[in-house]
Amino acid sequence: MRLPQRALTAAVAVSALALSVTGCSGDSSSGDTSTVHFGYISDYNGASLLAIADEQGLWKEQGLKSEYSTFTNGPLQIQALGSGDLDFGYIGPGAMWLPASGKAKVVAINTLARADRVIAQPGITSIEGLKGKKVGVPEGTSGAMALDLALQKAGMSEKDVEKVPMDPSTVVSAFVAGQIDGAGLWYPLIDTIKAKKPKLNEVASTADFKDRAFPTAFVSAAKGDKELNAKVVKVLQKANDWRAAHPEESIDVAAALLKVDRDKVAADAANVETLSTADLVARTEDGTVDGWLDGLGEFFVGTGQLKKAPAADTYYEGDLYTKAYKK
Repeated sequence: MRLPQRALTAAVAVSALALSVTGCSGDSSSGDTSTVHFGYISDYNGASLLAIADEQGLWKEQGLKSEYSTFTNGPLQIQALGSGDLDFGYIGPGAMWLPASGKAKVVAINTLARADRVIAQPGITSIEGLKGKKVGVPEGTSGAMALDLALQKAGMSEKDVEKVPMDPSTVVSAFVAGQIDGAGLWYPLIDTIKAKKPKLNEVASTADFKDRAFPTAFVSAAKGDKELNAKVVKVLQKANDWRAAHPEESIDVAAALLKVDRDKVAADAANVETLSTADLVARTEDGTVDGWLDGLGEFFVGTGQLKKAPAADTYYEGDLYTKAYKK
């Protein structure tokens, strides 16, 4: 399996702490151009459509084989796309600044997620209570996004806290050990922390921002193969509709791929809004999806991750998505 050492290290580290597994389907080989190398994060958002595609034989329908690799976050997958170690990956909303900056293309919107939180040690009950304290965040992720949103809402900035960049698995271990006072992170990793620190406080949540959408997405390399992209999008669309029609069964299938208790996956899925492919196509055509992405782009300009928010259609392959559905 073609992975950079950094990604391998991160994937192994998180496997001991959260929902983790590497799943493969097909008898793939590195020289087989029909093999799709797909990255994902070990949670319901990242794994469910891939698990369904395997279960329903959707890759075979498109003349493809699949090979999956687990990652701890979206930015690592964007890096792997850029180096050619992946063909496709999954990202949360906090990593959307990377395709917006030209590092990848969004080929399909997946879900609307509200799984991100700012958590604090017992005794700290507000975002203001983290002033001057150590807060661990995985840089460039939705955990960092949740922290920035919470600070802005409270009239604060990153200068008001001691932000400590960490990979997700290190955030988990550092919080449990009491080495940091707070964290910007997401479920299901927060459940892993709660098992050790049940009295932690959630002092902010992306669910608090009703006027914002937080789309998760599947991405390809910035200059991906359009024919392959169309086939993969078709697989994702069919899997998406199966998930929308079978929400409980989709949890079962994802849990089987992830090799974790169903209850954990169900709790994770509770933070997700799924949409049918027809709905996503309609929202693409009427500009709603562009609006979601434009809103994130403006946020990333405010955080300094983007100099200027590009038009969503420069990195979201909306035409590809709608044509794949109607073909």
